Formats: sequence, structure tokens, C-alpha cells
Amino acid sequence: MAIEIVFLFEQILNGLLMGVYYLLIALGLSIIFSLGGVVNLAHGAMFAIGAYLMVQITELTGYGFAFICAPLLVGVIGMVIERLFLRHFYKADPVLSLLFTFGLAMIIEQALRMIYGASPLQFNIPDFARGQLILGDFMYPYYRLGMLAVASVALFLTWLLLNKTPFGKVVKAGVSDPDMVRALGISLAPVLTAVCGIGIGLAGLAGVLLAPISGVHPAMGQEILTAAFVVVVIGGLGSFWGVVAAALLVGVIRGLTTYFYPAASEASLYILMLAILLLRPRGLMGERMDRLE
Repeated sequence: MAIEIVFLFEQILNGLLMGVYYLLIALGLSIIFSLGGVVNLAHGAMFAIGAYLMVQITELTGYGFAFICAPLLVGVIGMVIERLFLRHFYKADPVLSLLFTFGLAMIIEQALRMIYGASPLQFNIPDFARGQLILGDFMYPYYRLGMLAVASVALFLTWLLLNKTPFGKVVKAGVSDPDMVRALGISLAPVLTAVCGIGIGLAGLAGVLLAPISGVHPAMGQEILTAAFVVVVIGGLGSFWGVVAAALLVGVIRGLTTYFYPAASEASLYILMLAILLLRPRGLMGERMDRLE
């Protein structure tokens, strides 16, 4: 009985871990949409780029530098894409941004296939993070605990940036009433660029963290993007803490479903989304957004 309880606890931790990397991707999707109104279907491709950059840079310089550099490079790529392309879609029909980012995702995936091949690349956990924490019957890998810690720090820093800085105040004002912000003489263009860099950089960080666990392959972005959208919808558009709550809830539900009924693990996400939207169409903590209603 005790062993079963320990195993159940391990599955809950695995679910939280899954929820954490859903969160890193979904949070970026949410803040980019909240401010710019663009649904970025290329977000998953940026997740894949982060993983591939991690592999490539680690081979050249070692794990530590790659861990810092890869997410930053993905963020820079995101800012370049925003300046060259996405800003043209802020006032256009949302379908156009959907089509563009979908095409961009396909281009990136095929480019990764051409450069690295279709077969997964193996990327091992660094030596210093190997091993397991053992407490009686409970065992859990140090690397996964480290992932939880890093993602928690990234979440906290993002919250600080959006809630405790002048930049965050401009972002919030831009989400609530962009016309008023412009009337006050504040340009939202650099803010939108920075938000895209932050949001896409978080996706790159998720790719960096997940690379040693899931393997690195060109289609890895597509596999996680759907779950990230489910998290955004459940949490509610425009809500930071809604996305946080939704990501952790989705992760735990999926972990528990994997333990009790593995065949329904994937379906549990969509059943949860359906149930929440029936009760609360705006999601758990969704805010009213005039351009959507």
C-alpha cells in the first residue's frame, strides 16, 4: 500500500513537471496574444529550435553556456520575426496571422529536417545532474527536480517583470486600452517586440529543459503546441495566473490519468477543457477583451 502511494506521488510530480513545461510555452502564447492579438502557431517551432540550439551549442562550448545562450538566442529570433513580419498583422484579419505563423512553423520544421535529418538526436542529461533523490521508497531524478526549480524561477521573474516594473505597467495598459496608451504618447511597438522576445524565449527555455528527456526531433514542437493551446484556453485569455493554474491542473490531471487509466491520458486534456468551457466560457480567470466580444 505504501509503495502504491509513493508511486502515485511520483506520478503527480511527473504531472507537475509536464504542467511546468506546458506553462513555459502557454505563457508566451498568452502574453503575445493579449497584447498583439496574434495567435502564434509557430510557437512550437521555437520550442524545437531551443532544443536544437541546446544540442549544437553544448557540443561547442559545454552545457552551462548553452543553457544560458540557447533561450536568449530563441528570444532574439522571436524579436526579429516580430519586427519583420508579425507587426504587420496586429490590425489585420486574425486569419492572416494564423496562416502566416502556420506556414512559418512548417518552414522551420522542414529546415530542421534538412539540416539535422528526421531521426531524433540524443542529448544526455549532464553528469552533474544525474542521480536520484531517495527518501525511503520515494525516488525521483535530480534533473527533473532541477527542471521544476528552473521553471519556477523563470515564472517568478516573468511575474516580477510584468507586475513590478514600468515595462509591465505599459504591457498591462496596452492590453486593457491600447488606444489610450498611444494617446498618452507611449509607443507600443518596442513593447510588442520585447513581449515577443520574452514569450518566445520562454518557449526556447522549455525546449532546452526538455531536450534530455524527450529527445530532439523536428516535429517536437507540433506535439506540444496543441497542449499549450489547451492550457491557454482553460486558463483564460489575458490572465497570467489563469495560465499558471491551468498548466498545473492539466499536468496533474494527465499524470493521474496516466496512473489510473493510461489509454485516456491524451483525451483527459480535451475532456477537462470541454468541462471548464461549459461552466466558464472565458476560462478559469479569463478577462473581458473588447476586441473579442
